[in-house]
Amino acid sequence: MILITHALVGAALGKKLTNPFIIAPLAIAVHYCLDTFRHGEYLNRKSTFKDTIWKVALDLFSGLAIILFYIKFSHSSTATTKNIFIGTFFSMLPDLFTVLYWKFHFNFLGKLYDFHGWVHPYPKGDKRYDWNLRNNLNDIVFSTIAIIILLLF
Repeated sequence: MILITHALVGAALGKKLTNPFIIAPLAIAVHYCLDTFRHGEYLNRKSTFKDTIWKVALDLFSGLAIILFYIKFSHSSTATTKNIFIGTFFSMLPDLFTVLYWKFHFNFLGKLYDFHGWVHPYPKGDKRYDWNLRNNLNDIVFSTIAIIILLLF
């Protein structure tokens, strides 16, 4: 899944749950659950950090912009806003760990990196990770559901 999907789902979790000590581990678990679904990736085996950083920044900025827009106009309480940010942060944390391992090879992140790769249903380089509408349909569905939860529930 792309970061915007993880961020929106984490924000929806944060909005609906009141205990930050439940939100954080649940957001991480949901991240891995979402990654088990077919999804496109804008990264591939040929990706370099230099070629990828703008894509990550755009993805991250888009998700955070939607969440900040929601917070500004929803007049959420301070506690709810804090929980939304906790859910957002922890839902994207596994991808941050992946990037840190990929770029800097921090050995202590190796097992998390391996687990993150394991939850993805297809091997690296598989066409089911290509960037196209079919592969990104689950991102669209999960992001839409998260936005509906944020706006209506």
